[in-house]
Amino acid sequence: MVYNRIAFFVVLIMLGVISLAIYVFNPLDDFDNNLPPEESLIIERVTSGPDGFTAYVRGNGREPIKISQVQVDGAFWNFRQIPEGPINQLATAKILIPYPWVQNETHHLLFLSSTGATYDYTIDVAYKAPSPNKKTLFSLALIGICVGVIPITLGMLSLPLLRLIGDNSIVFFMSLTIGLLGYLFVDTLEEGLELTKISANAFQGSLSVLLASVLTFLGILAISWRSKPSTDGIILATWLAIGIGLHNFGEGLSIGAALSLGNAALGSMLLIGFAIHNLTEGVAIIAPITKQKVTFGMLLCWLCLAGLPAIAGTWIGTFTFAPHWNALFFGIAAGAIAQVIIEVTRSIWVMRVNLGDKFIVSNAFAGFGMGILVMYTTAFLIQV
Repeated sequence: MVYNRIAFFVVLIMLGVISLAIYVFNPLDDFDNNLPPEESLIIERVTSGPDGFTAYVRGNGREPIKISQVQVDGAFWNFRQIPEGPINQLATAKILIPYPWVQNETHHLLFLSSTGATYDYTIDVAYKAPSPNKKTLFSLALIGICVGVIPITLGMLSLPLLRLIGDNSIVFFMSLTIGLLGYLFVDTLEEGLELTKISANAFQGSLSVLLASVLTFLGILAISWRSKPSTDGIILATWLAIGIGLHNFGEGLSIGAALSLGNAALGSMLLIGFAIHNLTEGVAIIAPITKQKVTFGMLLCWLCLAGLPAIAGTWIGTFTFAPHWNALFFGIAAGAIAQVIIEVTRSIWVMRVNLGDKFIVSNAFAGFGMGILVMYTTAFLIQV
């Protein structure tokens, strides 16, 4: 035991000596070759307002970056930076540009650093950014209700019908749930990885999304196994509601960000498309409890867990969009959805054991394929 402690302290001392030697002698100094400073800038968002454009930028290089000039549509323009001075790595700043932008027009912005490096950003459709007042919050809440709460409610209303079907039909709908969740898992992970392209390199976006997904999956899986949800439909329905709620929160973030940037016109047809796309989520939640007695309070709790996060997502995405945090959340949501897939699969396996020869395997495969097909088709219709 004493020997192990001595060896541990010797290793620490050696690491300290090596680090000090590298700092003092700097062996890489001879390879500098007077290279330009390693500076970079990420333009996370640009919003339009009555006083012009507001750009939210973040330092992305090892060296501080100083913005010296700003161009708008090819012309140099006055600007004010808050806070002033060079922008350090991962530090943020607001660039206020008093430019008379035109509604629904395209504008091109170019930021020049003191070393001559350029960073451009295009506003595809200039659109007045929403302000956080009561009217806007109420409108965003209505969007969240249309996207999350209403379709899940409609799906959960199919519970009386599902209670009339046989065991193999329940297997079909449980397998359909796996198909739905499988599509949501891929879609959520893809959304998170897409956001990493516009986040600072130091955040190691892709790796952080994948790590968040794996750690969330393992953490929730460890908790769920202690409660044995494969034999309790109520607990499984709760996990389903949580996983779907996390996905809907991410969906709300995307909608809010699109509204704040003016990149999407969320008309009535688009909202109807989202509602149809999420309709099956309500069916997925109630599928495990078709043979159990549940109270209205339980159904209301599941509805809140799955649907209300869409409202919070629209609020946060509209007013405080940050690509690295949003990407991280999508990773967490993907991990939670993956865990629910495992739990639903375990439930189907238990039903297979209980049914024995009466278990129809083709129902399980048909349900899985139907779930993916429904989600893909409704997503396709939304894009069209």
